[in-house]
Amino acid sequence: MKKLSLYGICFSMLAVTACKKKSTPSVPEPPKQVTLRSIKLNNIDFTGTLYGVNLQPVIRLQFSQPLRQSTIAQSVKLFTSGGAEAAITTTLQSNDSVLLVQTNSPLLSIATYQFIILEGLKSATGGNFIGSVDNAFITQIDSSRKFPAISDDELLTKVQQQTFKYFWDFGHPVCGLARERNTSGDLVTSGGSGFGAMAIVTGINRNFITRAQGLQRMQIMVGFLKNTAQKFHGAFPHWLNGITGKAIAFSAKDDGADIVETSLLMMGLLTARQYFNGVGVAETNLRNDITALYNAVEWSWFRKNNELQLYWHWSPNFAWDMNLQIRGWNECLITYVLAASSATHGIPKTVYDNGWARNGAAGFVNGNQYYNITLPLGSAYGGPLFFSHYSFLGINPNGLSDAYANYEVQTRNHSRINYQYCVSNPLGNFGYSDSVWGLTASDIPNGYTASSPTNDVSVIAPTAAISSLPYTPVESMKALKFFYYVLGDKLFKEYGFVDAFSLKQTWFANSFLAIDQGPIIVMIENHRSGLLWNLFTSCPEVKDGMRLLGFSAPYL
Repeated sequence: MKKLSLYGICFSMLAVTACKKKSTPSVPEPPKQVTLRSIKLNNIDFTGTLYGVNLQPVIRLQFSQPLRQSTIAQSVKLFTSGGAEAAITTTLQSNDSVLLVQTNSPLLSIATYQFIILEGLKSATGGNFIGSVDNAFITQIDSSRKFPAISDDELLTKVQQQTFKYFWDFGHPVCGLARERNTSGDLVTSGGSGFGAMAIVTGINRNFITRAQGLQRMQIMVGFLKNTAQKFHGAFPHWLNGITGKAIAFSAKDDGADIVETSLLMMGLLTARQYFNGVGVAETNLRNDITALYNAVEWSWFRKNNELQLYWHWSPNFAWDMNLQIRGWNECLITYVLAASSATHGIPKTVYDNGWARNGAAGFVNGNQYYNITLPLGSAYGGPLFFSHYSFLGINPNGLSDAYANYEVQTRNHSRINYQYCVSNPLGNFGYSDSVWGLTASDIPNGYTASSPTNDVSVIAPTAAISSLPYTPVESMKALKFFYYVLGDKLFKEYGFVDAFSLKQTWFANSFLAIDQGPIIVMIENHRSGLLWNLFTSCPEVKDGMRLLGFSAPYL
């Protein structure tokens, strides 16, 4: 037994020794690189920009390998468009190959967020993340009401009163004229000041100011235009210095007369002349001064050597170099109407027919349908909405027609087409709807453009829909309410609605422009009472001029 035991012990030792000789050292597993297999935001593929995302979204990432948890916090980030980091919580699932990302608190509404994976994310075995993630999403609109509910009538008054402040509180302290925009300093605008004169009349009518206050401001404005402002053949430049009255060049060769801006100015002044109809010395003198300014404009000079059309600009330094013919359809109908109405420097009907109307040629006459809506005049889809606003702040389109169109149909259908385009939203711009519509000239991110259905850059201008109230009252009122109640914390500021916004680009202007604020207050009033229409078309010379051009309307 002893021998067997010793033999067994020896055999066991030999076996262990043999096993040790045959085994190999253990080798660590090589690091495995990790790739992204899928990424979803709220169960939707998150491979491009997503819009209308809720304020506490969940992002789910499926990876090819388990992740090393210690590398996640420094690598997975959510940033605002301004670069601020949003607080998030990350959770690993499915053997650490699925990562859930959630926000710690609700995000801001209508805001852009960037979800990024930075360098440093590793697999559980230490392999690098191969690929890149830099995806954006836009959060949803906060539909809560930003201001207490008031009646529609009260809302219209509030919008008018707030917008009126642009022309009253922010009117130039020396000359009283309207600044081009809220950052213009001493630069004032002639056309915008015409809108401002109509705003002052509206302000008196709505008891925002007294008649005496309005008269005093109009005396300052007209006195400056009469005695200080630089004029060229009776016409005013686009821009003026509000202290010296000297012309400020609008562009390189646009340093002289602008007959279109002059016509917008004169429309406002003639409207004010008709309003201040008192027999007292002050109102009588104001009327006489306005009439003298209007009669001094050499409208016929802008035919450039008696051509059968008007030209927009004339410069003492560059003469007719700009060579811009005033041809329709656009915002310049008022220019031909006032030129034909002048008793001192008038134009014949042939200038209107050959120049403005192009004798009914294509480009002026349209007649096509867009969204089953016939457009009598203009380019495809009607162009920017200010075409149907500026001239018609004073000219009443209701029942108005001439050889070329019914202008009640033209202005209404232009607005309806613009509305239908935004509702159908062929470019898929986030936020467009039957409550968010209106394309016209306005500020845009880093610039300015004339937005329209054929030049849609996702920017909505409140003036577009609101100033169309006389044409599309239901659609425009719906937009106005949405702008005020839902977007009001971002849109409704010290001078009314800001100039423009883009929900797609999460951009809201901080600017106000005279030529956009003016139509809001004036066209709301025309919708409510017809005040400015009635005043302007009561001008005897305007009646004569419109009849001369072949217009017919109940008020003519």
